[in-house]
Amino acid sequence: MLAYITYPSWIRPEIIPGLPIRWYGLMYLIAFVVTYLLFTWQLRKRQITTEKDVVLDMFFWAIIGLLIGARAFAVTIYDSSGYYLQHPLQIILPFSRVDGKIRLTGIAGMSYHGGLVGATIAIITFLKVKKLDTLEWGDMLVAGIPLGYTFGRLGNFINAELYGRITRVSWGMVFPRAESFPSTEPWVRDFASSVGMPIPAAGLVNLPRHPSQLYEAFFEGLVLWLVLWFIVRKRKPYKGFVICCYMIGYGLIRFFIEYARQPDKGLGPGGWGYPIALVPLSNYYSQFSFLNFTTGQILNVLLIGAAFIMMAIFAARARRLESAPQVPHPTGRKLRKKLK
Repeated sequence: MLAYITYPSWIRPEIIPGLPIRWYGLMYLIAFVVTYLLFTWQLRKRQITTEKDVVLDMFFWAIIGLLIGARAFAVTIYDSSGYYLQHPLQIILPFSRVDGKIRLTGIAGMSYHGGLVGATIAIITFLKVKKLDTLEWGDMLVAGIPLGYTFGRLGNFINAELYGRITRVSWGMVFPRAESFPSTEPWVRDFASSVGMPIPAAGLVNLPRHPSQLYEAFFEGLVLWLVLWFIVRKRKPYKGFVICCYMIGYGLIRFFIEYARQPDKGLGPGGWGYPIALVPLSNYYSQFSFLNFTTGQILNVLLIGAAFIMMAIFAARARRLESAPQVPHPTGRKLRKKLK
């Protein structure tokens, strides 16, 4: 009995075969459009008026910051080979010399946490320049981001990339471009036999893996969005609360999904992405321990910690504003004294 699923052969990266238009790019475009529409809906709901095109400008700079931050983290924190120090132009160029020829290779390697840092810096800077309420706008923005993120991860699945660790679960999937293993290795033969996979006498075996892109699309995307949009957003006690809940929710979910993701090579003990490895493993493909933590998990713990610190700061700020004395307004309304 087969205990795995073969990646659907009818799924192709290209929308139209032969043309450089891919589902991956379209999904990310949909992600930004969805986030934009959810944000502008909240502006209209709250009757917040802004200068013409200010929202589009904010999204433009957010995307620029996201790309710079995501790429910067990918070529520094997630790469220990020194390749980009020797080939700095490859950080930004989608071309490289392969076998003496210039070929289109794309820009491979983006970090979510780097993108978050870059986008946050860009958005805060933009809102400060425009003299807009950073926390209020930030709350509205992050309330819609997870739903957009869902489409981004679906794009990764369609592209058959960012798959997870090898697994024996019945929904494990054989991805066409995943790394294969020599059938002569005893652990490979045992693993393949346990899931009912044919074992060739010689050659390579493509073992089933966790479809971690779908895990992330569902939990980090859809589930987190439902919680933020229908529960947290409507009951936030102070400005910045939704931002903190997003950071905590994403960090927790991503921390546990990291156990199913394939760790990056070139980092940590044994050349794998385990900067903290409490249990030494001789084979990081077939062996596993909950006590070994990836770079992504460490960054998620830092993200959660930062969220709790920010939550305490924002709550204290809200209490100070609430207790500030009120002063008369020329129109007869009462306004709270602005704290310096």
